[in-house]
Order: sequence, then structure tokens, then C-alpha cells
Amino acid sequence: MSTALGTEEHKDLRAAVAALGKRYGRDYMTALVRDGEHPRELWAEAAKLGYLGVNLPEEYGGGGGGMAELSLVLEELGAAGSPLLMMIVSPAICGTVIARFGTEAQKQRWLPGLADGSITMAFGITEPDAGSNSHRITTTARRDGDEWVLTGRKVFVSGVDIAEATLIVGRTEDARSGKLKPCLFIVPRDAPGFGRSPIDMELQAPEKQFELVLDDVRLPADALVGGGTSRSSEAESGGEDAGLLQLFAGLNPERIMTAAFALGMGRYAIARAVDYARTRQVWKEPIGAHQAIAHPLAQSHIELELARLMMQKAARLYDEGDDMGAGEAANMAKYAAAEACVRAVDQAVHTLGGNGLTREYGLASLVTAARVARIAPVSREMILNYVSHQSLGLPKSY
Repeated sequence: MSTALGTEEHKDLRAAVAALGKRYGRDYMTALVRDGEHPRELWAEAAKLGYLGVNLPEEYGGGGGGMAELSLVLEELGAAGSPLLMMIVSPAICGTVIARFGTEAQKQRWLPGLADGSITMAFGITEPDAGSNSHRITTTARRDGDEWVLTGRKVFVSGVDIAEATLIVGRTEDARSGKLKPCLFIVPRDAPGFGRSPIDMELQAPEKQFELVLDDVRLPADALVGGGTSRSSEAESGGEDAGLLQLFAGLNPERIMTAAFALGMGRYAIARAVDYARTRQVWKEPIGAHQAIAHPLAQSHIELELARLMMQKAARLYDEGDDMGAGEAANMAKYAAAEACVRAVDQAVHTLGGNGLTREYGLASLVTAARVARIAPVSREMILNYVSHQSLGLPKSY
């Protein structure tokens, strides 16, 4: 894949991460799924090399980069067949929110561990009855003296079993209007009343999905990201009044990183198909010489490259502090990458024919996995709603 927009540093980083990914590869991840294990070795080595915390501030042990660098890392690991899903959650969402909005104590407590991989943090926003409508989130937080009390449920939360804490999106009552507003809380895994149960997924992945129950979970005041109640002069730094800003500060990186995840998967699938098409011979020439095979693979390559350009644009806008511009680009990047990934995987399997469904070639499981990027963290239909409303100015239907 070309890197026309990449700096020399980015090119070097791509090469280094690609080499790491190849040392593990698809066979490593497949074995983890079979044994029900997490990619601890790859996670630890990526952390040691500084890849996991590349987007976090240097003063807290990070690399001082941004989403441009972190998305690059995930894409290259995926292209090697060994993506790390928790990179989307732990350093990208949670690390970014805490770095931008956390109190100094929260930054000191969590960021060094997130940067060096010794701490993993999950992210809980989705609820059974809320779906894509965040206004229907029913997880609530109420004050009780110097403490917060959280009550509610979350579903499809990745990696809770290996996370030291979960960043929970709840709602608190605005003292001025009485309306509920979003707030983010850091909930330690051992907090009394914080229960989890695995969701039986047909999709097989090293990272498991969980349902969470928060049954009057008591948290200290400093569990609220940003701490206390923000005064107007502090609205940018956290607290109750910054919950919406915090939420979108995490959701834009989530979309950018999901695009990276999809791009890596699509690149892996096309690379396997191209290798096969170069050598598989049925008649006189290898099958890759036939346009019915070559053209769809070329088209998939083009679509993946175009999606990457939008991802790079979204990452650049986000790193420059343009949250509004990044929101539009991140949604478009996630949509484009997911669609390109699904078509790339489908074409790769089709190129291999029956071999594409065997364990030996490692493509069949991607048929299901590729759909994840279409569904999570937001469906393609909701992205189309966003673009039609925000970009085109069309009226809403809901």
C-alpha cells in the first residue's frame, strides 16, 4: 500500500509495526481464539515498543503523537493478520478522554499504565434498550454526600475481563434544568455492585463481549472524569458540564480506529487473494492473469486506498483540534472503510473458491468479522443519517 501522505517518520513506523505484526500473524490470533486466550504477548511487546501509547502525552509516558500515529499502528497490525481490538478502546477512547479532560490526579493515575500497556480500560456506552439513541441511556448517577451512586446496564462491552477499569457513560441531573446530561465515570473492576456476564457470541475473537450491571455502585467524587462540577471557566477541562464534549472526544477516535481496523482486515484479505491468484493455475496462465479475477481485486485495492485517505484526513483534523471537522470525516472514514473491507473479504474468499472457506487459508472467519465494522460502534445507516443531516442539511426523520 502506498503512503503518499505519510511523513518519513510515519513510513518508518509503518515498517516497524508491520514487522512486529508478521512475527505474530494470523496463526497466532487463530490459536488464541481456539484456546480462549487474550493476545497478551503481542500487547506487551507492542507496549514495550511504544506503540500502544503513541497517541498519549509524553509527560505521562506516551509517545506524544495523535490519532494519525495510533490508527497507523492498528492498521498495520491488522494487515499482518494480528489486530488488537482493545487499541480502539483503551488508548484511543479512554486514553484520549482522560488526557483531554481528566484531572491531574486522574492523568497521573491512569495514563502511564495505559501508555505502557500495564493498564487496560474498557468503555461502556451501549445499553439494551437505547441502541443508537444515546438520549435513551438509562444508566444514571446521583450524588450521595461526597460519593456518586451509579445504577444501570450496559451491553457489548469489549474486554471487561482483562480491564482494570471501565469508562462508563451515565447521566446526571442538571441542577438548573432538571434534565439529564451525559457524564463519564471511571469504574474500577472490583467496585462492589459492578457485575459482568459474558455474551454468547457467534463471532469468535480473542476479545470477549460482556453485559454489565451496575447495582448501586458507589464511587468517590474523583471517579467523575474531570472531577466535581465545572465552572464556566473550566468547562473545557472536565466535570459535569463537559460530559458531552468528553463523549464526542472519545467517539471520534473510536470511528477513526474502527476504520483502521477495517482497513487492516481488508488489506490482509486482498494480500492473501493476490498471493493465491499469482500462483494458482487452472489452465495455461495463473488465474490472476484473467480480468474476471484481477479487476475485482484491483477495485478492492482502490476502495481501500480511498478509505485510508479519508481516515488520514479525519485523524489529521482531530489531532489539529477540529472536533467538528473530524466528526464528519471520522464518520465518513468509518463508513468507507467498513464497506471496502466487506467487499475485499468477499472478493478474497471468492478468488480462492473452496479454499477460501478452509482453515488453512484463514479467510472464512473474516466473512463474519468484516461485518462488525458495518455495525459497530455505529451502523452504516446512522452514519448516512449523520451525513444527510450534518453535511447535506436535510431534515431529520426522527
